[in-house]
Amino acid sequence: MMNIRLLLHNVEILEEHGSLEVPIRFVSFDSRKIEEGSVYVAIPGTQVDGHRFIRSAIDKGAVAVVCEQIPPNPTPGVTFVRVRDSSLALGQIAAILYGRPTEKLKLVGVTGTNGKTTTATLLFDLFRSLGYRAGLFSTIKNQINSRVIQSTHSTPDAVQLSSLMRNMVDEGCTHCFMEVTSHGVQQNRVAGLRFCGGIFTNLTPEHLDYHHTLEAYLKAKKRFFNHLGENAFALYNVDDPYGLEMVRDTKARKYSYALENSADFNADLMDNTISGLTLEIEGHAIHTKLIGSFNAYNLLATYAAAILLEEEKSKIGPTLSILNPIEGRFDWFISPNNVTGIVDFAHTPDALKKILAAVHSTKATNARVITVVGCGGDRDTEKRPVMARIAYEESDYLILTSDNPRTEDPDAIIQDMRQGLPKDYIERTDVIPDRLKAIHRACSLAQTGDVILVAGKGHEKYQDIMGEKLPFDDKALLREHLP
Repeated sequence: MMNIRLLLHNVEILEEHGSLEVPIRFVSFDSRKIEEGSVYVAIPGTQVDGHRFIRSAIDKGAVAVVCEQIPPNPTPGVTFVRVRDSSLALGQIAAILYGRPTEKLKLVGVTGTNGKTTTATLLFDLFRSLGYRAGLFSTIKNQINSRVIQSTHSTPDAVQLSSLMRNMVDEGCTHCFMEVTSHGVQQNRVAGLRFCGGIFTNLTPEHLDYHHTLEAYLKAKKRFFNHLGENAFALYNVDDPYGLEMVRDTKARKYSYALENSADFNADLMDNTISGLTLEIEGHAIHTKLIGSFNAYNLLATYAAAILLEEEKSKIGPTLSILNPIEGRFDWFISPNNVTGIVDFAHTPDALKKILAAVHSTKATNARVITVVGCGGDRDTEKRPVMARIAYEESDYLILTSDNPRTEDPDAIIQDMRQGLPKDYIERTDVIPDRLKAIHRACSLAQTGDVILVAGKGHEKYQDIMGEKLPFDDKALLREHLP
């Protein structure tokens, strides 16, 4: 148990009211989770202002409140501390309360638009295969060694992060690999953490419903690298037009990787088939089970990061070759009638374009490509017509359907997508809002040798409709209905 003064060691304090010697047992920014002896951190959120719940937190047992505005009549006996940025303070407090776990872990963050999940998971699988105990934070799952903890956000909140990393340290982990999202950086969820390395994959327009402009989205990603320390490494994709800008102002040691340009780490793509990729890295051929040229970048980033984490070159290549593909990322199988089914998480124009390019580069010459795709509700609307156009141009037959409509009308989302299609699109396009019926329709159209791509949801086992997450598994349903 620590007093509030110790917990605020790294926090910029503007004003204090009450004793800073009060002992603290827990920290929370959710008034509903307050326990006796807690410090409540009031955060002005995008939906709800946490300052509204200070009274409720105190009633539940909060003995201290960290906030950006102290109430006019502070409750006697409760310590109030005013700070410039309470979301930043939350991360700093949580890190100290849980014993600064990232000082005992080699923590590597992976950021970018696409490839975060694959790269972070490959690193986790690689290091566990090399004999290390490790942790993972990803869109698909959080994991401590073999123990899986289902994730609700790509980057958990600051308290969850420090708590889980404390568990990782206690369970003997030496490494941790984390997806770092633009939301996670913008909302200070990674505040208080010490990273030994950061990886940049690529940048294309995404989350513009939240960031509004590509420049703001880039700045959020860039903030992560700006906060890396001098002893950390910043590994960036120099083939991406934003790669150099991403690491321009970092204090960390900079290293580049590329397939096309000269870099610190280069690879040649030697073979790309439905059976996997073959890369040549530093004179050695590495055969892997992953598919698609976009995965060549993820594999190269993984290899380079392992080198920067001081692993032996002779062990990295052979270990990469035995790793399995990531769930919901070019997740494929072949039916008894030789129809290939592919499920992928592609939910941005760039990701969809890359996955369809991978399909074309690996399919038989005469095979048709049938694509089932939708767009998520309550998200960036500008990408909807772009995704529809890409899917139409790169497919022999297109089925527009519902993805996770959330609180939007699926028909309205599909109507936005239609704006990207030519006038005669109906000749080789179906519009079927019911996702199950859309998958069934694709399967009924498929002939021997054809490829069906179901894009957008990947690993997800639900469909988000009006606040309910209803059971829905693209891969299971595709496998069930394929001829």
